[in-house]
Amino acid sequence: MVTVLGTPVNIIVGSHVWVEDPDEAWLDGEVLKIADKNAEIQTSTGKRITAKLAKIYPKDVEAPAGGVDDMTKLSYLHEPGVLQNLRIRYELNEIYTYTGNILIAINPFQRLPHIYDAHMMQQYKGAPFGELSPHVFAVADVAYRAMINEGKSNSILVSGESGAGKTETTKMLMRYLAFLGGRVATEGRTVEQQVLESNPVLEAFGNAKTVRNNNSSRFGKFVEIQFDKSGRISGAAIRTYLLERSRVCQISDPERNYHCFYLLCAAPQEEIERYKLGSPKTFHYLNQSNCFELVGVSDAHDYLATRRAMDIVGISEKEQEAIFRVVASILHIGNIEFTKGKEVDSSVPKDDQAKFHLKTTAELLMCDVKALEDALCKRVMITPEEVIKRSLDPQSAAISRDGLAKTIYSRLFDWLVDKINKSIGQDPNSKSLIGVLDIYGFESFKFNSFEQFCINFTNEKLQQHFNQHVFKMEQEEYTKEQINWSYIEFVDNQDVLDLIEKKPGGIIALLDEACMFPKSTHETFANKLYQTFKVHKRFIKPKLSRTDFAISHYAGEVLYQSDQFLDKNKDYVVPEHQDLLSASKCTFVAGLFPPLPEETSKSSKFSSIGSRFKLQLQSLMETLNSTEPHYIRCVKPNNQLKPAIFENVNIMQQLRCGGVLEAIRISMAGYPTRRPFFEFINRFGLLNAEALEGNFDEKTVCQKILDKAGLKGFQIGKTKIFLRAGQMAELDARRAEVLSNAAKIIQRRIRTHISRKRFLAVRAAAINLQSLCRGRLACLLYDNIRRQAAALKIQKNARRYQSRGSYKKLHVSVLVLQTGLRAMAARKEFRFRKLNKAATMVQARWRCRRAVTYYKRLQRGCIVTQTRWRGRIARKELRKLKMAARETGALKEAKDKLEKSVEELTWRLQLEKRLRTDLEEAKAQEVVKMQNQLQEMEKKIEETNALLIKEQEAAKKAIEEAPPVIQEKEVLVEDTKKIESLTEEVDNLKASLDSEKQRADEVEAKYNELKETSEERQKKLEETEKKLHQFQETLRGLEEKLTNIESENKVLRQQAVSMAPNKFLSGRSRSILQRGSESGHLEVRTPLDLHSPSINHRDPAELEEKPQKSLNEKQQENQELLIRCIAQHLGFAGNRPIAACIIYKCLLQWRSFEVERTSVFDRIIQTIGHAIETQDNNEVLAYWLSNASTLLLLLQRTLKASGAAGMTPQRRRSSSATLFGRMTQSFRGTPQGVNLSMINGGINGVDSLRQVEAKYPALLFKQQLTAYVEKIYGMIRDNLKKEISPLLGLCIQAPRTSRASLVKGSSRSVANTAGQQALIAHWQGIVKSLGNFLNTLKANHVPPFLVRKVFTQIFSFINVQLFNSLLLRRECCSFSNGEYVKAGLAELEHWCYKATDEYAGSAWDELKHIRQAIGFLVIHQKPKKTLDEISHDLCPVLSIQQLYRISTMYWDDKYGTHSVSTDVIANMRVLMTEDSNNAVSNSFLLDDDSSIPFSVDDLSKSMEQIDIADIEPPTLIRENSGFSFLLPRSD
Repeated sequence: MVTVLGTPVNIIVGSHVWVEDPDEAWLDGEVLKIADKNAEIQTSTGKRITAKLAKIYPKDVEAPAGGVDDMTKLSYLHEPGVLQNLRIRYELNEIYTYTGNILIAINPFQRLPHIYDAHMMQQYKGAPFGELSPHVFAVADVAYRAMINEGKSNSILVSGESGAGKTETTKMLMRYLAFLGGRVATEGRTVEQQVLESNPVLEAFGNAKTVRNNNSSRFGKFVEIQFDKSGRISGAAIRTYLLERSRVCQISDPERNYHCFYLLCAAPQEEIERYKLGSPKTFHYLNQSNCFELVGVSDAHDYLATRRAMDIVGISEKEQEAIFRVVASILHIGNIEFTKGKEVDSSVPKDDQAKFHLKTTAELLMCDVKALEDALCKRVMITPEEVIKRSLDPQSAAISRDGLAKTIYSRLFDWLVDKINKSIGQDPNSKSLIGVLDIYGFESFKFNSFEQFCINFTNEKLQQHFNQHVFKMEQEEYTKEQINWSYIEFVDNQDVLDLIEKKPGGIIALLDEACMFPKSTHETFANKLYQTFKVHKRFIKPKLSRTDFAISHYAGEVLYQSDQFLDKNKDYVVPEHQDLLSASKCTFVAGLFPPLPEETSKSSKFSSIGSRFKLQLQSLMETLNSTEPHYIRCVKPNNQLKPAIFENVNIMQQLRCGGVLEAIRISMAGYPTRRPFFEFINRFGLLNAEALEGNFDEKTVCQKILDKAGLKGFQIGKTKIFLRAGQMAELDARRAEVLSNAAKIIQRRIRTHISRKRFLAVRAAAINLQSLCRGRLACLLYDNIRRQAAALKIQKNARRYQSRGSYKKLHVSVLVLQTGLRAMAARKEFRFRKLNKAATMVQARWRCRRAVTYYKRLQRGCIVTQTRWRGRIARKELRKLKMAARETGALKEAKDKLEKSVEELTWRLQLEKRLRTDLEEAKAQEVVKMQNQLQEMEKKIEETNALLIKEQEAAKKAIEEAPPVIQEKEVLVEDTKKIESLTEEVDNLKASLDSEKQRADEVEAKYNELKETSEERQKKLEETEKKLHQFQETLRGLEEKLTNIESENKVLRQQAVSMAPNKFLSGRSRSILQRGSESGHLEVRTPLDLHSPSINHRDPAELEEKPQKSLNEKQQENQELLIRCIAQHLGFAGNRPIAACIIYKCLLQWRSFEVERTSVFDRIIQTIGHAIETQDNNEVLAYWLSNASTLLLLLQRTLKASGAAGMTPQRRRSSSATLFGRMTQSFRGTPQGVNLSMINGGINGVDSLRQVEAKYPALLFKQQLTAYVEKIYGMIRDNLKKEISPLLGLCIQAPRTSRASLVKGSSRSVANTAGQQALIAHWQGIVKSLGNFLNTLKANHVPPFLVRKVFTQIFSFINVQLFNSLLLRRECCSFSNGEYVKAGLAELEHWCYKATDEYAGSAWDELKHIRQAIGFLVIHQKPKKTLDEISHDLCPVLSIQQLYRISTMYWDDKYGTHSVSTDVIANMRVLMTEDSNNAVSNSFLLDDDSSIPFSVDDLSKSMEQIDIADIEPPTLIRENSGFSFLLPRSD
């Protein structure tokens, strides 16, 4: 047993504990053995440590892997538990953690813009404290809400050591308060803008680089932001405390002086020359340190930023010039060095360089050089007899110089603060404010002087206030839970405060007393302290020093060096310095040193910084005591100022100095462990299983569990169990013991099971062996039987083989005979069918030929007839177009060029055709010529052969008739000669035939090549013709669009310059007008007289050719009747809205679209506007959305913009740009439009499908109607969002159900069923709202296209709200909550299925983010998943930032499993770092899209044609003869 704050804690062998370590502060380990009061512990790092039981703490092994966002939820609230929780969260980039209502902020030392953007501010606006993840915005929001709701002022105290992020946190607080508090302008600048921009100014003059921080605030700051009754910022005031004046003259390496000095040295060259400045290395006040520049910071850029901030806070250009002149003078003062003068103990400027700086200082301060030198080197002593001037030695003169520099800088800083306050202004009527305190944290250095004394005194005061607040919060918690707390003691530090500030014996009082005596030194002051406080328990006298003293503060003991206490406490201005600067010719410098009143200068010769600071602190504490405080403790994780480094020892010291551990001590004094009943039962219900089985409520179950455990001192509140320190460890030890016994029972049962399994296996093996032996014997018997059976089978098969052989021979003979007979019959049949088919084909070919010949003859006749008729029409149209072409304007040149290009292409086409024709003719002629020559050659060869044959026969006859000897020789000679000559002739003919054949082959080859070339050219020509045709079609469409756009824009431009803006005209119409004017399409060709009463009132002579110019009285009565009629709910005819159809018919009949002056459109728009004024009535909105969209569709498909709408009469432009287009215009079919054939007797046939030339009132009406469709759509969508928004907040987190109610047996089955139904009640509420909305839209026949768009955006809204809530609330990222949301999403999916794709569309796909996130929460074995599987397979839509957020916030409250592996987390962090390096990191939250997701064209394309011919008119107008055209007529 070990005692923790007086309460016994069970530490046994095997317990997981925390043990102190000098390097790591605390190490976790496991107890190996316990001997007496010592324990041997095996740490997680492998070391073995022996520690006392009194100095070890239990570790919660069941703590969530990602830590807890509120450390009051820790099972063990002690130092190591707090440190471990902060470390876990810091590694996950969760830099904010609550301790109750105290926010701990750990500096990440890196930019995390996604958690500070405007979207994040919107998320925290109005959110209950603790519902979302810890954040500085949550603290600011709580303060603001408390101020608004309770009317009481609030304050936010930000503390921490240098570099912990106090200044940045303060900026975020002020930025969020400016976001909440509206906009109140002050001389063109808002109050909050001036408050925010005061930060750069004060940082430039009050911040400096220190060892611990590159931008350390060297003053305290309290910003009071005032609010009016409506919660808007109305004023502000800034108070500053204890500026570190000594830094002006003295700095140590590697620190820097105040930023403003370095900024001025980096100013533009003309300003450097004006102030005679140079490099910072040349000034004594700056070169005491070797650090002149900061890494990643541009002093030149910051100088310009500071000047801009000065402009915003109201500092004029003249005042800025004076400020930087004073800053430059301080730098020059520091370079004035002194040496001994001619007189004894006198001093003069050291050299010419010193005189130069002296002169420059005098010029900058606008005072006399000699007077400045005297003020630095001499002192005036006034005696009753005379005035004596005493010279100062060089050392005293240097001290006087530094004193002047410090005084000037201090006065300048005070003037800046006063100027900012005056510029911002305070609201005298404001009764509530929020104060933001940014003040130095507790400091304890190697050398601690007067500044550290004052700073620590301030922190003691604030710590007392903090302790009182924490104790008050504890009391409120106990009172709320109705438990007894009267015996809890309060830890106070009043004794330290008395030691410092008590009168007359406090340290400050003794210091003031010592400063008032001229001969006092720091030694006498230290001795006085030793004597006065020698018995004080908080005051310690060091053994090895005579001037140092130590004070035991709440955060530890601090040793102070009193060497400079007396000098730094003196706050009087040397009279010579006062007289010198008050007499300055510069009004600004003289204003810094106003003349002192005479009585003041005589009476108060001494002023103490300590006393003045004590009064300031007292005033601050009074302000804080009158407000409701909120605390933010900033922590610096490491001294290297680098991200991802967590130094345990350093942070423990800061937590101790920040009072966080003190707050824990206060909690430990009471009841540090508080658990809701259901959590307590879930964890410790196994200690008393009988209580769970009984029918008891949760409070009774908890009481029984604690009674059985034998604990004392606990208390049970209304909703929570309150345990004293150590009792949680006692219960955990009991629980571990129960679980250990249960594990032993399980092990025993498992061992029994294994033994029995082994026995059964042995028995089964013996049985198997026996069966094998019996099987072997059976096999031998079986082998004998099988041999006998085989012999019988051989005999049987031999006999079967013989019989089958004889049978096959017989079978083959029969088959041969049958085959021959069948073949003869088949050949006979084949011959018959072949002849029959040939006859049929001959007949078919002949009939085909006859039909083709007749068809071609008929086709040629038709083509000739059509061509002549089209030519006649085209010539008429050409004459018209030529008349119109003379008046065409801007597009004439383009058209001419296009016509020329068409003509040129046509000419080329004809040329190609002509060349091809000539080539083909030449080829044909050559072929014919060759064929003729070939035929002639063949004839010659035939004639020669015939002649040769005749001669041979004659020769034979001659031989036979001639005498044998005499004639034989001659005949032979003649025959031989003829044969030779004939042979030669034949050879020549063969050669010429071969050459002709060769030529014919060459010609044929050339012909083939030319044919191929011609075919290629033909293909190119065809492609060119296709492209030309496409180009003509495209150009024609573009020209039509251009004509319409020009006409509409001219109308809108004319309406804009001639008429006052219609109050019903939406922003969409105005934006279209603006876009048209920007694109240059609103050029008015006819000059407009803007001074005429109205462009609408035109000379009737100009409009003689227009169809209708005004309405007579009868038509006005009809319009009145129509307006009264459509103001009623007319219902629907089928799925067609009657009102829209009636309006359209009337406007078309009255030819309202074609007049230039009518009021009917405005009346209709006003009627719609009055009808939808009640935004909450979805029935009315759906009715008018259906009517407006239908009417817009009819207008879209009927109206065509006139080229001269609203202008002087001009000829109608042709919509075709080319000659070909003009020729084909007459043959183009009219667009598919609305079937108007039955509107009236005068509108039928082809005329009913023509588009109407619309004038500008009609086009304006169409634009207004479009705007109303979008407006009504947005109202319906927003109404549904408002209806489901409250339910979405309840749907993201499952209602908590205690374990006691889940395990109480079958008697609760009915209640459990009801509970399961209640779990998804909120989801069913959303589904019910969606269903009702869908029914409303369907009942009013809203186009399905608009319904799909509505539900797509609603589901996107659901996705955004649920997903953002999931990422901002850690309790939602649990396994059971994932199952709950998954069940709810299944309800939505079922609704989408029932609604069908016609109305739901792609709505279900809009939930992809929340579906994948929930899918990730409920999958098992997350540690086995790789990053690639998660990001590509499971959650491809989610970004790395979103996956990282879910992975680090996940906790399994059902099975106790872990999130993804540490390697995956590390890889995610690397990817996020790369993303932040490449570009600005995006927020992990989603944005809701509230735009209009469709256009008029989309709506028109999605809706089918509407036949309005058979619409019955309403009763109100049916009897009126003026509306007889509305009555449907029979054919």
